[in-house]
Amino acid sequence: MSRSWSRSLRTAVGAATAFVSLAVLTACGGAAQAPAEGTREHPVTVTFWAWTKGSQQVADEFNATHDTVKVKFEEIPSGGLGGYPKIANAVKAGIAPDVLSIEYPSLAQFVSQGSLQDISRYMTPAVKKKFLPQTVQLTTMGGRNWAVPSDASPQIFYYRKDFFTQHHIPLPKTWTEFRTAARQVKRAAPDTRIATFFPDDPTFFQTMAWQAGASWFSTRNGAWRVDTSDPATRRVAAYWQGMIDDKLVSTAPSYSPEWTASLKAGTTVGYLGASWGAGTLAGIVPEEKGKWAAMRMPSWDAAHPSVGMSQGSTFAVSKNSGKTAAAMTFILWMATSPDSVRARVSASTSTALPAAPALVPVARKAIDTGFYGGQDLYALYAKAGATIDPHWLWGPTAAANNTLRDQLHGVIGGGTTLPRAITTTQSATVAALRKSGLKVEDAS
Repeated sequence: MSRSWSRSLRTAVGAATAFVSLAVLTACGGAAQAPAEGTREHPVTVTFWAWTKGSQQVADEFNATHDTVKVKFEEIPSGGLGGYPKIANAVKAGIAPDVLSIEYPSLAQFVSQGSLQDISRYMTPAVKKKFLPQTVQLTTMGGRNWAVPSDASPQIFYYRKDFFTQHHIPLPKTWTEFRTAARQVKRAAPDTRIATFFPDDPTFFQTMAWQAGASWFSTRNGAWRVDTSDPATRRVAAYWQGMIDDKLVSTAPSYSPEWTASLKAGTTVGYLGASWGAGTLAGIVPEEKGKWAAMRMPSWDAAHPSVGMSQGSTFAVSKNSGKTAAAMTFILWMATSPDSVRARVSASTSTALPAAPALVPVARKAIDTGFYGGQDLYALYAKAGATIDPHWLWGPTAAANNTLRDQLHGVIGGGTTLPRAITTTQSATVAALRKSGLKVEDAS
């Protein structure tokens, strides 16, 4: 571990130590704990909620290979489509399942609400070493571990290799080069765009800010410090506002019929996504097999590339669970077992990067990359994952996301601009956190 990384990690963990005092932590729950394992005749059964494809097959594989702990899986809507409210309501009613799938951006919210158990005693130094340190950091708050990383989702740029080759457009390694390439794409085919700025997904912009070195949330002196308009974010806002103003990118909503149609028509020749996006893209335009390739996301500094993470998921134990040890047996198996990766891949097109580096060769062998001409995607993902900026911390509420989402609609509609949007997001987030009873420092 480098000195710079070590300092970054200590700083981030130290900054988060106030989290526990700021949160409403009821992590232990009141349920009597069941034994870690049962018997073949009377196994301990844990319940599991998730929406990711392949989860049923993962649970089935676990049940086929374990006798004393069994899993009962229930599919729920994705977090953004009702899964998170369902979880929150179940926790309040005391009927939440033992194991929950929660994305990194939402983890702090569930911790601050007291919905999850502190699993630090299971996350020993030996266990933590199995995962990318950045993912462990994102699941550590107040010096405590609240979830087990499932995957990492470094930013990736997918592009139509045939179009770039045909028009002799150099692949962009920096955002300056990306703007130049965007002009060349438009010049070569006036109705075609290099990529899409998604106006309905605030995490798209947040991840871009993360990559640039922004740190929207931190904790200091017992307070949440909010800074959604720091210099790095302002730089990103100005850049993308220019790209939008000059009509160098599409602004179709993410995964909308409009966006899908542009991919099929060849009028969008790039996708700014994440490691899991390869399978998504291949599923949308299977007829374009062999025409696409992947590369590192353009960076602000070619000599020192870095990326943020777009979504990504974790596994946590609900505060209602009285079967923590058995739940952790299942969770750690899901996150570190080759059999788990193979089961998930067999039932889905997931190309997520495992948070455990030892599983990367397993995923590489299990995934068919024919759509990308047999490119070694996982070598690319692993290199990108190692450059995830370690300074980011997600906030304790959805206030920033909700405000930014509303503002982005205004940006595309011409009612505001990205520089103004991040300023509005700052003031609204500070107000929302204060209203919720948290002590807040306004960095603006």
